[in-house]
Amino acid sequence: MNKISIDRLNPTPYYAQVKDVLRDWIRQGKWKPGDQLPGEYELCETFHVSRTVVRQALTELTTEGFIRREKGKGTFVAERKIKEALVQRLTGFYQDMSAQGLTPLNKILVQERVEADATIANFLSLPQGTPLIKIERLRFIENEPMVLVTTYIPYQLCPQLLHDDLTQQSLYMLLEKQYGVIIAFGRRLLEAVPASKYEAGLLKIRKGAPLILLDSVSYDPQGNPVEYYRALHRGDRSQFEVELVRVRDEAGIYDVLSSEIVAPPITIKPSRGASAPTGRNEDHS
Repeated sequence: MNKISIDRLNPTPYYAQVKDVLRDWIRQGKWKPGDQLPGEYELCETFHVSRTVVRQALTELTTEGFIRREKGKGTFVAERKIKEALVQRLTGFYQDMSAQGLTPLNKILVQERVEADATIANFLSLPQGTPLIKIERLRFIENEPMVLVTTYIPYQLCPQLLHDDLTQQSLYMLLEKQYGVIIAFGRRLLEAVPASKYEAGLLKIRKGAPLILLDSVSYDPQGNPVEYYRALHRGDRSQFEVELVRVRDEAGIYDVLSSEIVAPPITIKPSRGASAPTGRNEDHS
């Protein structure tokens, strides 16, 4: 690499200057995901700084998710995080990924009619035993598995959904255009959980790796629950974006989401060891 002299008159700490240069190189594509960075000694020579400065810069980049460090192997450019909208823009995974220029693909693991157990019935405000459509999908981005999601929708809303091909289309768009089921708003809860053996096998990660568990109930414009899903996102490749809006009126400042959207409160935090409605193999040993 060409030698670079940091600005020693700049009040910005040396490690921060080194970090900014390395981060820019990664963003500009000088190093691709999976590429190995030069060793600490070479980076010291490149920037004319001490090893302490280089190590601090690398630590910051690791914390920010730009690089990953493997003991005994070296430092590598981390895979790109997949960004999704969490609130305000209630979009589906397919639309979120397509908007980023990524190609989403679904592998349908389950697509069947089931009866609502007590837990699902409670989420969807239905009597226990009500017919539902259950869809379990393994979702890929650029041929890499990213999300394992199980969805439950009242059967009476769209019986033909049992036979629709969902491998390369948005479920939300299909519900709206084909069946007139509009997703108007929803409640989503997040929790960090370790991957079971079953989940790790599908998502191509190690057992116990961090997953982001996203529970969601979606509602139509009249406030009726029309969908419940549980999604397990890879923690190493997922990033959720939250938009916050502050609005002022005569009464003062209020929260748009809590003031304009009224939905029944939900509490979704079943024990991982209980009979959680995930549609997964329960033998996680």
